Amino acid sequence: MYGESSTLHRAGRPRRRRRWPRITVLTLVVLFLVVAAAVSATYLWAGTRLKQTDALADYPGRPSRGEGTNWLIIGSDTRADLTPEQRRKLHVGGGGQRNTDTVMLLHYGEAGPYLVSLPRDSYVPVPGHGKAKINSAYAQGGPELLTRTVEQATGLRLDHYAEIDFLGFTHVVDALEGVRICLKAPLHDKKSGADLDAGCQTLDGKQALAFVRARYSDPQGDLGRVKRQRQLLSALVREGTGASVVADPPRFYAFTGSVLDAITVDRMGSVGSLTRMGWEIRGLTDGKGGTTTVPVANPGLSVPGVGSVVAWDPSGSRALFDQLRRDVPITATTVT
Repeated sequence: MYGESSTLHRAGRPRRRRRWPRITVLTLVVLFLVVAAAVSATYLWAGTRLKQTDALADYPGRPSRGEGTNWLIIGSDTRADLTPEQRRKLHVGGGGQRNTDTVMLLHYGEAGPYLVSLPRDSYVPVPGHGKAKINSAYAQGGPELLTRTVEQATGLRLDHYAEIDFLGFTHVVDALEGVRICLKAPLHDKKSGADLDAGCQTLDGKQALAFVRARYSDPQGDLGRVKRQRQLLSALVREGTGASVVADPPRFYAFTGSVLDAITVDRMGSVGSLTRMGWEIRGLTDGKGGTTTVPVANPGLSVPGVGSVVAWDPSGSRALFDQLRRDVPITATTVT
């Protein structure tokens, strides 16, 4: 009897409808809208700060488009924006000529990503100027002549171009509060200012610049330097896209702002394409693709009036660029 009465009482009471599913869904929708608004605002903010330049142009005999995407990434050694004190501090001297201290090809698609260094002393035809070091093309005709020189020398059509200079590079590193690098051997180079011991250490902007510019104390010269350039770029992207930066708004905006202030891209370049480039480079640190240097036949060749140059191996370099054009795994040279 007691149980029956209790049952009737419970049955007669109005049942409360559970509201938590609706509240949860509403909360998720609000969070999604907030995140979407933040992402859109960040994208628009970044777009207003992105610098562009005329770097890619059509011309008679330009290579046809291959598979995948190709970026030309350069580090400019311009000193035009540096004060005498900054030149002294960064060990970059006072030369006024604008060359390229770093020249790299980034390829990605079905294969890759692959980051390929073209030594700055590579002896190649520069359209309208005969054979010369590849880094002199920038001084002779700016980004357009440099990209044309690279396309003609490699047979690859470039899709995008990105450039960063000395001072901008140091600001990017400092915005991250340094970049961690591990050295198997000490690196001491008076001309670049590198004074680093063996082992793992965090480099500030000044030290990082010295690290990627050192070559006179390296037995491999420019070929050793390009390896350090790839190592530093990979570490910079890995840390800049890591959770400690992305999940920390002040650090994220400081880093992103420094990158946008330091980098210049082609007219078709955008925040989206630049972001894709960064994630592809990050893939290198996750074991995807690899890095290498264009095969070299004679790294110590001396040309009258030009000086020490780097000659590419004809068959090896052709095979490498053909594999990049076809977007297939690189087997023409050693990939690390």
